[in-house]
Amino acid sequence: MKLIKYPSRTEWAEILKRPSLDTENLFDTVRSIIDRVKDEGDRAVKEYEAVFDKVELSNIVVTEEEWTEGIANVGEELKAAITLAKKNIETFHAAQRFTGQKVETMPGVTCWQKAVAIEKVGLYIPGGTAPLFSTVLMLAVPAKIAGCQEVVLCTPPGKNGKVHPAVLFAAQLAGVDRIFKVGGVQAIAAMAYGTESVPKVYKIFGPGNQYVTAAKQLVSLRDVAIDMPAGPSEVEVLADASANPVFVAADLLSQAEHGVDSQAMLVTTSEDLLLEVVEEVERQLIELPRWEIAAKSLSNSKLILVRDMKEALELTNEYAPEHLIVETESHTEVAERVVNAGSVFLGSYSPESAGDYASGTNHTLPTNGYAKAYSGVSLDSFIRKITFQEILPEGIAAIGPSIEIMAANEQLDAHKNAVSVRLEKIDNKKLK
Repeated sequence: MKLIKYPSRTEWAEILKRPSLDTENLFDTVRSIIDRVKDEGDRAVKEYEAVFDKVELSNIVVTEEEWTEGIANVGEELKAAITLAKKNIETFHAAQRFTGQKVETMPGVTCWQKAVAIEKVGLYIPGGTAPLFSTVLMLAVPAKIAGCQEVVLCTPPGKNGKVHPAVLFAAQLAGVDRIFKVGGVQAIAAMAYGTESVPKVYKIFGPGNQYVTAAKQLVSLRDVAIDMPAGPSEVEVLADASANPVFVAADLLSQAEHGVDSQAMLVTTSEDLLLEVVEEVERQLIELPRWEIAAKSLSNSKLILVRDMKEALELTNEYAPEHLIVETESHTEVAERVVNAGSVFLGSYSPESAGDYASGTNHTLPTNGYAKAYSGVSLDSFIRKITFQEILPEGIAAIGPSIEIMAANEQLDAHKNAVSVRLEKIDNKKLK
């Protein structure tokens, strides 16, 4: 971890950089994989699974037998925990249902919106060093609430050629229709263009490493929608002298163990807290089974001491963290001044882990500063809003002349005429 004390604003841009790869070389590699999957379908997918996931597959589809066998291997305690989480996620997202209303903008002119589910969605669940069955719930539960007709899921298999049992259980519980043993760029390409086995979808959801993020960005240029360009995970803890250094260290490490390219940040107004957190991180780190991953991740992490809470908030809003934990004495007041963040956790007893798993909020969030422009996944992510309008004769009579003037001044005479012929019809009826 890098300790930084009282940085000047001219240093902020450098300090707040995320770990990254050479984008140009990354896109070239990713594009070549996408093109092969697009052209060769299942054959290319299986070859890339052998190369990247080190598994030879005769069939990339998870069969009913595999699904049943896997679920049988999930312990009752874990099933109960996943079920509780699913219930809370369902409760939170169901409350987001859109209720449109008809608005009469002027007499005879009525406008409204209707929410319609995206019919076919693809969910990407990373594999890597840990099975992210929680992400299955975060994506599939709102998809089913929205009313998506086809929900397919791609996830890399283990070395045994099978999907992790907990992923299968979560998928069944949340209502996923079909699962495919495909990971990485090849999974994104398969869902974007379709293969002999994997259906083409209309929108792709899910986090992943920087290769997956690049793949999602490339296919979204003209072929399929995506939730957001979410990359390696990150957390910032914003704390003052009242924060518990044990809690802060635990929060930083919980993020660091995600992967070697994750980033954990502490922004604090207290030098004493900063030094205590350093000691506590070192103490807790050696107790973690994934300490090697966390240790590498911590090389990307920074502990930043600032002069006051105003500066801390300005730095935070510039960083725009995926997760923001506010452990300050007046956390409610501080939170009101947060404008750029994916998900915010308030107070000493609101760890990021709660949102990652079971409180009900969604953990698929914008990273890499995209929180300045993107929201996290919600029920709205799985629907489209279609606008409707109905204009009666009295309505077109009232707004028609204004439309004619505007169309004429934009030199779009056909637009003007579409109104004029109707106004003439109304005038003729009046004369009769």
